[in-house]
Amino acid sequence: MYPIPILTAVICGAIGLGIAGLMARYVLKQDQGSSKIREISAAIKEGALAFLGREYRVLTIFVIVVAVVLGIVPQLGWWVSLVFALGAVASAMAGFIGMNIAIRANSRTAAAAQKSLNDGLRVSFRGGAVMGLCVVGIGIIGLSVLYFVFGSDPDLFLRVIPAFGFGASSVAIFARVGGGIYTKAADTGADIVGKVEQSIPEDDPRNAAVIADFVGDNVGDVAGMGADLFESYVDSIIATMALAAIAVFSAKLTDNTATAWFLPMLVAAGGIIASIIGIFAVRIGGKVAAKMGALLNALRRGTILASVLTAVFAFLVVHFMGVNIGVFWAILAGLVAGVLIGESTNYFTSYSYKPTLGISDSAQTGAGTLITRGFANGLMSTLPPILLVVVAMLIAYHFADIYGIAIAGVGMLSTLGIQDATDAYGPVADNAGGIVEMSDLPPEVRERTDALDSLGNTTAATGKGFAIGAAGLTSLALLLAYTQAVGIQFSEISLLDPHVIAGILLGVMMPAIFCALTLNAVGKTGFAIVNEVRRQFREIKGLMEGKAKPEYGKCVDICTRDAIKQMILPGVLTIVVPIVVGLVLGPIALGGFLIGAVACGFILAVTFANAGGSWDNAKKWIETGAFGGKGSAAHKAAVVGDTVGDPMKDTSGPSLNIMIKLMSIVALVLAPVLAGTTGLL
Repeated sequence: MYPIPILTAVICGAIGLGIAGLMARYVLKQDQGSSKIREISAAIKEGALAFLGREYRVLTIFVIVVAVVLGIVPQLGWWVSLVFALGAVASAMAGFIGMNIAIRANSRTAAAAQKSLNDGLRVSFRGGAVMGLCVVGIGIIGLSVLYFVFGSDPDLFLRVIPAFGFGASSVAIFARVGGGIYTKAADTGADIVGKVEQSIPEDDPRNAAVIADFVGDNVGDVAGMGADLFESYVDSIIATMALAAIAVFSAKLTDNTATAWFLPMLVAAGGIIASIIGIFAVRIGGKVAAKMGALLNALRRGTILASVLTAVFAFLVVHFMGVNIGVFWAILAGLVAGVLIGESTNYFTSYSYKPTLGISDSAQTGAGTLITRGFANGLMSTLPPILLVVVAMLIAYHFADIYGIAIAGVGMLSTLGIQDATDAYGPVADNAGGIVEMSDLPPEVRERTDALDSLGNTTAATGKGFAIGAAGLTSLALLLAYTQAVGIQFSEISLLDPHVIAGILLGVMMPAIFCALTLNAVGKTGFAIVNEVRRQFREIKGLMEGKAKPEYGKCVDICTRDAIKQMILPGVLTIVVPIVVGLVLGPIALGGFLIGAVACGFILAVTFANAGGSWDNAKKWIETGAFGGKGSAAHKAAVVGDTVGDPMKDTSGPSLNIMIKLMSIVALVLAPVLAGTTGLL
């Protein structure tokens, strides 16, 4: 008979998927709008599915190759290979389902916004909620299936379960990098030629890159982010399970290893139910004006409610399972840290607060001062999330040993259902605003979609901050699980050991190299898009006058081809380098490598995401009429800043989340191979 806690997790996951299905059905039943709206939406849908199809074909080859390699390694075997493939399929499925609804929700949001702001919010947010609930539902059911199959053999279970996270992270790195290159190359090209050179509005139908830009929002910020958060979610649970057999006894948390395995699953299950309740709490009054404050309060109400309910459910789980109350304080530390990291990100990136308003002010003296101030803001914004992660880690360790650090990561990610919903909502609202612009709908409709879009920028920045914080805590938990699995004592990783120093320096180097590759990829692809859009304005007669249509497909094809080609090297390096370090320098040096990569990657990820988000919203503030509004010198300077920040916040920054987790999970998977070895040097 299967354990009741695992059956409970499966039921909660199934409820999450069921609600996601109902929300998808609700979205698909809505009016798709006029023929013009449907035509634009169909072009976006075609481009997004074409990109994802080509990307997944490349990933299929990669997954097969890696699965074969894992299968022939004696210490791993074919069970590890099979579970790796299962994790890859689950991650790809979560991203695909979410994007498949998002590309259908955009036209329906545009049509709903013609009725009221609340109707537009309801359709777009429920479209995003499909992604959030699919991520947590598929994740918890996938892990439960692994327990059903391997749980009777604890040693085999602990050996194969990290491979599920490895598969999920492998797909996520390529999805995030490939989608990020696509979306920011298109966005950069559209902004440089459209806003700066031709002085035409954003999402103007005369701009050949606008459809590619809309497609990029879906493949990067929906499918890519979904895969990113899916692997964070399952990795945090995997790290906790991996530590359960060792850490649980040293902390005297419970006398039952199985209880320590079940606990993260039940906490995550409670988070699913809490997220569903929070999602249904997101609404505004029908007569509310198109103000971002009202919209932000609606989303904040839902996320706070979900967090409070998750804390209550976690307490009940800890109490009724007879676990030491210290575990609850560890969970609560992670949960509170996640909420506060999101709020700190909002402070540093929203134009409702001084940091971004100051960046807007600096646009009056040109792009140089604006970029300088924005980058300084990004660096300063690292203070709260790092302090919060440090405090959460120390509190968790104090109350529940190293097991507590891992379960704190589960606590932080337990409300992922609603957190991912608020993030995936953004691209839907952004697409809807563009569709309204291209369809020549009345100004009041564009005002509503602008409010939804502005909120989407804020929720996207908040979501990235949450994802980065979760990545930091999850990576620390995976690092601890790796050291325990490979048999390294804390005292063995000494900063005076040359191998550890070498590992740290190599680890610090990796995020820098990774960012250079991804930024350069956006630059190269953006260069091609800029030249293509310029060519069309130059060669297509009547395009500027609106008498001829641009060749949208050319930009879509350039982005698709270049993004897929240039996503391969960063992803492969992320997997190969930790393997080489472990085999050549040994397991202790690999521990130092992971420490360096997590520390440097965390700093760069926060800096890039928040600098880019603040540049974007500084531009949005000027577009409301500040400092001369659209078309002014300040606006053109802000567009340049936004162009610099786009690949930082939507390609390199969020991809670093996956990079540090992927390298940690690779090390954990390789632990049976590295245990007892000393390396070649």
